[in-house]
Amino acid sequence: MMTAPQARPAVPPSVVRAIAPEPTPLLDVRGLTISYGNARGTLRAASDVSFAIRPGEVMGLVGESGSGKSTIAMAILDLLGGGGRVDSGEILFDGTDLRRLSAPERRALRGDKIAAVFQDPFTSLNPALSVGRQIAEPLIQHKGFSSRQAAVRVQDLLAEVGIRDPRRVAAAYPHELSGGMQQRALIATALGCEPKLLILDEPTTALDVTVEARIIDLLAKLCDSHQLSALFVSHNLGIVNRICQTVTVLYGGLVVETGATGRVLSRPAHPYAKGLVAALPRITAGRRHRLPSIPGTVAKLSGPPAACVFAPRCPFAEETCRTQPQAMLTDNSGDGVRCWKADALAGTPWPDEDAAARASAPPAPAQRSAPLVEVDHLRKVYGASRSFLPWLRRAGTVAVEDVSFTIGRGEVVGVVGESGSGKSTIGRALLALTEPSAGTVLFDGADLTRQVKQGDQNLRRRAQLVFQNSAASLNPRKTVGAAMDRPLVLAGRADAEERRKTIAGLLTRVGLPAAYADRYPHELSGGERQRVNIARALATDPDFVVCDEAVSALDVSVQANILNLLAELRDEMGLSYLFITHDIAVVSHIADRVLVVYGGTICEEGPIGRVLRPPYHPYTEALLSAVPRLAEDGVEAPRILLEDATAAPGGQGCAFAARCPRKLGAVCDEQAPPVHQTADGHRIACHIPLATLAERAAVFPELADGDTAPR
Repeated sequence: MMTAPQARPAVPPSVVRAIAPEPTPLLDVRGLTISYGNARGTLRAASDVSFAIRPGEVMGLVGESGSGKSTIAMAILDLLGGGGRVDSGEILFDGTDLRRLSAPERRALRGDKIAAVFQDPFTSLNPALSVGRQIAEPLIQHKGFSSRQAAVRVQDLLAEVGIRDPRRVAAAYPHELSGGMQQRALIATALGCEPKLLILDEPTTALDVTVEARIIDLLAKLCDSHQLSALFVSHNLGIVNRICQTVTVLYGGLVVETGATGRVLSRPAHPYAKGLVAALPRITAGRRHRLPSIPGTVAKLSGPPAACVFAPRCPFAEETCRTQPQAMLTDNSGDGVRCWKADALAGTPWPDEDAAARASAPPAPAQRSAPLVEVDHLRKVYGASRSFLPWLRRAGTVAVEDVSFTIGRGEVVGVVGESGSGKSTIGRALLALTEPSAGTVLFDGADLTRQVKQGDQNLRRRAQLVFQNSAASLNPRKTVGAAMDRPLVLAGRADAEERRKTIAGLLTRVGLPAAYADRYPHELSGGERQRVNIARALATDPDFVVCDEAVSALDVSVQANILNLLAELRDEMGLSYLFITHDIAVVSHIADRVLVVYGGTICEEGPIGRVLRPPYHPYTEALLSAVPRLAEDGVEAPRILLEDATAAPGGQGCAFAARCPRKLGAVCDEQAPPVHQTADGHRIACHIPLATLAERAAVFPELADGDTAPR
C-alpha cells in the first residue's frame, strides 16, 4: 500500500544502536529543479527531482526523449551549457553539495571522481588525436602522470576493457576502430582515474545488438570489480534490466516511479511505466500485430505542474488527475509512485487495443506470382580500379557478394545484421543510389539502374527512402511544408495550391496536424520528425519504400508508434518495404520474411515465423541471444557474445567462420556452405546439418512449437 510520506516517530536510542545503519548515498539528488530559457520563454526540464545512489549501486534513469534524463546527468557533470540553469535543489556527492563548489573545484572532480561515457563514441573522440593520447589526457591532468607513465597505464586500461592488441589500438585514430572498440576506448578513458561515480548516458544506443551485448556485459563486470556506482541513462528497458539494481522513471521532468528494477519492470505501478514496458518489442514468431503504444508526446512545462503531467496521455485518467497535482507515494520498502490510483491499478496492464483484432484476424493474403522487386546475384565492390598500369590496380572492398531475393507486392522484407554486413548497400542498390558491380535489380520487371541512367523519373517516383536520423534528414533552414513540397515539384506538380492541399493531407495521414507544415524541424520531437520523413516519402505515391534503420534511434514508445504507422500505411496503400535494422525483435513485428545478412552474404532467409524458430543459422542464434529481455519474460538464456572481427566477403569459405562459436573446422574456411532449404521456403547456408542446428538452437525455446514469445 502506497502512502504519502509521513514524519518518522521517535526511536529509543537502544533500538537505534541495534539497527544497522543504511549506507550513506554516494550521490544524493534532492529537490532538483532545472529550467532552460529562450526567446519564447522558460522551459522546465526537471521539477523537484530526488533520488539516491548507494556505493556500488547502478541505478537506471528511464523515460522518453524530453523527460529530462540527460538534463539531470548534465547537471551532475556541470555541463548544462549557457541556456540551462539549476533553479533549486542539492546535488550531494560523497556528502558535498556540488552546487556550493567553485567552477574550478567542480571541473577538478569531472573526469577524476565523476566520469562519463556518452552516447555516440565517434563524436566523443577527437578525430585528430590518437586514441591513446585521449585516454592519457585525464591521467596527466588529474593524476600527474608523466607521458611515459600514462602510456603504460593506457595499455593496461585497454586490455582491461577487452581490447586484444592495446598497443596498436592506442596508436590508432578513432576512424580506424569499429563502433564497439571506440566505445571500449571511452570506457577505458572514464575508468583511468578510478572514479567513484560513472555517468552512462545512452552508451549503447548507436551500437549493434551484438556489440551492445558485449559492452553491457563489460560495464556490468567493471562496475562489480571496481565497486563503482553508476547512473545509467537509457530508454532501453531490456538493458536496464540487465545492468541496474534500481530504476527511476521520469516523465515531463518529474519522477513518477522508483524502486527495485525487477519489481518496476515486471509489475510497474505508474501508468506511464506500464506503457513503456508494454511498448517494448518482444521476439514473436506469430502473426504480425500492432505494438501497444502511448499516444501523444511528452509534456513540456513552463512551471510547477498544476495536475498530473501524464493525464493527457493516460488511459486510466479521471477528472481528479486532470485538476490536481499528484504527490509521490512511498511504501515500506522505499519504492515510490506518483499516482493516487496505483493500488487500484496494481493488476491492470496497459490497454492492448489490438488484442481482439489479432485474435480474429484472417491470415495474411498470399503474394502475387509476379514480385515487385527482383534481386539477382547482386555484387557490389567499392574502391576497385582496373587501370592498365599494374601499380594503380586495386581489388577494392567487397560489400555485397552474390545476393538474390525478391519482394512481393504489399510484402515487408526485413534485413537484419550488424554494421558493415552490407544491409545499407543492398538498400541503396534497390533504389539505384549505387550502381551494382555485377547482377541485376528489376523493379516491376524493368532494370532499375538502366532505366534511371536513361532518365526515367517514373521509377524514381515509385521507390522512396526513409533514413535513420530524423533530424539530419530535414533541412533545418526550411519548414516542414517546404521540405515536403520539393518532391512534389520534382514529380511535376505545378499547381502550388494543389501541392499545399497534398502536403496537408499527407501530414494528416501520418498522424500530424496540417499546421505542422509551418514548423521547423527543431520544433518537432524525434518521432514527429520521423513522421514527416515518412510523409515526404509518400508524397510521390510510391509502391516501394526502403526503411534504413528508420526506428533505431527512437524511444521505445515512439518506436512503437512509428512501427504501427508503417504497418497501417502498408495495409492502406499496398506498400512494399525493405526494412533494414539490426534489431531482430523489431523485425518480428512488421516483416513477412527476413534476410539475415553477414559479411555481404545472406546466411539465412525465410518467413519470419520460421527464421525465429530452430533450426537457425549460428549467426541468427547469436543475434537472438543478444536481444535484451525483461524480468517478466522469464529466465534469460545464456548469451552468445561474438568478438570483434572483420568479415571477408568474396572469400572461399563461410563469411562467418572466423567468429562462429560452432565452427566445424577447416571446411568452414575453405568451402562455401551448402544451402539447406525446407518446404516452407526457409533457407540456411551452413555446413552444420539442419538436424544438428535444431538440437543446439534453444535461444527462445518457447518459439519452437508455439506462435508467440512471452509478453
